[in-house]
Amino acid sequence: MALILCLETTTTNCSVALSRDGNVIALKEDMGLNYSHAERLHQYIDAVLAEASLNKQDLDAVAVSKGPGSYTGLRIGVSSAKGLCFALDIPLIATNTLKALAMQADTTDVQTIIPVLDARRMEVYSAIFDAEFKELRGIEAQIIEEDSFQEQLTNGKCLFIGNGSEKLKDILNHTNAHFATEALPSAREMAHLAEAKYKISDTEDVAYFEPFYLKDFLVTKSKK
Repeated sequence: MALILCLETTTTNCSVALSRDGNVIALKEDMGLNYSHAERLHQYIDAVLAEASLNKQDLDAVAVSKGPGSYTGLRIGVSSAKGLCFALDIPLIATNTLKALAMQADTTDVQTIIPVLDARRMEVYSAIFDAEFKELRGIEAQIIEEDSFQEQLTNGKCLFIGNGSEKLKDILNHTNAHFATEALPSAREMAHLAEAKYKISDTEDVAYFEPFYLKDFLVTKSKK
């Protein structure tokens, strides 16, 4: 029975979950508009352990959301995860931030799920999944335009989920485009992904692991 501490710090949501066998048994997060990771992350770690009447020595692994996202948020989350893994001599697991975000989606009548995180100006981080959360296109950094995601929109209902979808909502005019603009990555959805990786020993080198910053942006040209 794996007990995994999950840390999500890629956006303004400072989120910590404690999971047992992939099921969340304690969750603490701050869905505010400001970054609070430096002040609250370790408080939240202590809080979820206390809620479950456990301590750090009971942990089997620590999972961290690997990005992309806020540079500072990623550094804080990864540094904290590494410190715990070093101190406790337990494995470090890195989970896919955008896949975890996609897993918040209501997939009813949805053909495609597109998690989108805000970057800057008209830039976003995105990936594409089907309704069963199978990855159709990996993570990319892109500048959004009126013809962005036209192939997916033509094929059926698309749910754009994440704070970057607010930009898309203003520019995409298509009946198949639906938006969940207030969703942020949460440690809650990390639990299943972390457990799956733990079972196959898919872990990171604690000394050398670095977050996935993905700084380069691409302009997608229209195929018309």
